[in-house]
Amino acid sequence: MDLQRKLEILADAAKYDASCASSGTEKRTSADGKGLGSTSPGMGICHSYAPDGRCISLLKVLLTNACNYDCLYCVNRASSNVPRARFTNEEIVNLTLDFYRRNYIEGLFLSSGIIRNPDYTMEQVVAVARELRARHFRGYIHLKTIPEADEALLAEAGKYADRLSINIELPSEASLARLAPEKNTRSIRRAMGRLRLKIEEAKDDTSRTKPPKFAPAGQSTQMIVGADDASDRAILTNSANLYGAYQLKRVYYSAFSPIPDSSRSLPLATPPLLREHRLYQADWLMRFYGFETTEIVEGNDMLSLEHDPKLAWALRHPDRFPIDVSRASREELLRIPGFGSKAVNRIITTRRQTSIRVADLARLHIPRRKALPFVILSDHRPRAADMQTIARSPQRAQQLALAL
Repeated sequence: MDLQRKLEILADAAKYDASCASSGTEKRTSADGKGLGSTSPGMGICHSYAPDGRCISLLKVLLTNACNYDCLYCVNRASSNVPRARFTNEEIVNLTLDFYRRNYIEGLFLSSGIIRNPDYTMEQVVAVARELRARHFRGYIHLKTIPEADEALLAEAGKYADRLSINIELPSEASLARLAPEKNTRSIRRAMGRLRLKIEEAKDDTSRTKPPKFAPAGQSTQMIVGADDASDRAILTNSANLYGAYQLKRVYYSAFSPIPDSSRSLPLATPPLLREHRLYQADWLMRFYGFETTEIVEGNDMLSLEHDPKLAWALRHPDRFPIDVSRASREELLRIPGFGSKAVNRIITTRRQTSIRVADLARLHIPRRKALPFVILSDHRPRAADMQTIARSPQRAQQLALAL
């Protein structure tokens, strides 16, 4: 099999991992085929974000899509009828270096199906990263690690990779045992714990003068949404526990996608993609806005698809509003619908010199329609009757904003 065909198969097989997925967009073409630029970066290339916020392009592939495991939700499972391919380590290294020299990519995301056994597979993945560094590759490397592999192999992976990830796969231990019998939640969490210790040891090494040499971008994980009956409350509670116990940088959420010849144990349809989006929004509130899981999904096990989680919370708590922007604490400002963390920082700086007016919202990148029913500004105060209307009929909030 030639290299082009391998790349087609193994790049397509890697697309189900959300850990470095780019946002969806439309493909733009013209009738004459002319034009500059493309929203389709080409097979195997995805967009991700570095810890400092930079958008980077990665070669995202599997070493092989052959796998000994038979996880029912995975298109590459052992019993799946799909074309199989495998890169040699040298092919992956050369592809990465060639793409990097051409300025197509800034790094590599490498995962693999389980071949022979976890240790052998992990050895191959680590060998690719080791060879890239030996050949003076200074780009970003993200390795998907295998929790059942020997601890020494996981430790070695962190020496060469910027980020490591271990997929928790499903929200509950019972679901994982039913749909992925070869995997074990306890071994996954044990491996996460080992990685956390290694990362912390590298950060606490006072003898070093350079940045930590063990996975400096930390570790992440992924949960599949909609492959079982787990509620949004269960998913977010699990995520909060993972962030707290293992200091993860990110939990990624991937909406289950029906696969060919799927098991009857799986849903027949994809869950609403908006559900995945709401989980990311809720995750952001937990990490950066001071919300607890019980606040985000209070009174209901599922997130609202009609409203984003912060707006849904505000509509459930009209007694907390309106908030006086000139006096409120940072924590209170972060609770206002439409107020992002950067906007809040700008408001706190601005209000020291002058008052905040309705006209300032656009300059602060705050959506007027979402924010006005919940704030007091120097030239705006919602009427008491409006707040009572919102309390009785939450869907009226944005209609009122349009009239203000």
